[in-house]
Amino acid sequence: MQKQEVNIYKEIQRTTEKAMRAIDTISDKVFDEKLALQISKQSLKYAEIRNQAYDKLLEAKAEPYRGSYVENLRLAGGIQYNTLFNTSTSRIAEVMIKGCNSSVLEMNKVLNHNGRADEQALSLANKLIEFEGKNIAQLTKYL
Repeated sequence: MQKQEVNIYKEIQRTTEKAMRAIDTISDKVFDEKLALQISKQSLKYAEIRNQAYDKLLEAKAEPYRGSYVENLRLAGGIQYNTLFNTSTSRIAEVMIKGCNSSVLEMNKVLNHNGRADEQALSLANKLIEFEGKNIAQLTKYL
């Protein structure tokens, strides 16, 4: 496996783990049952995509992405701050949409810097980007 594929798979793993942590952090504040179900389903799909990237890294004997404690703390703190005074369904959806937009941006940056990666890595990255787009479309219903 080339370094470019490793970079893409690590970014996929990082992005999906971040999304799952965000969902775990915000789920206690969700009071709308439909939204709660929606983000639970999203978490399952993120886990599926993350596992595919993780498996590819392990197959290649490459070091998987390891999140830091500070990163996790910053993510949780940001979510807590952004929902401190407003935990309405609309606000929760807005915070989630901003996270999805950020993930798409970061994933596209990694793809642009690793354009020579093989088709499997590119396909999984595009699958994640497409999934994020669908999440945004579904979450806008709650705004």
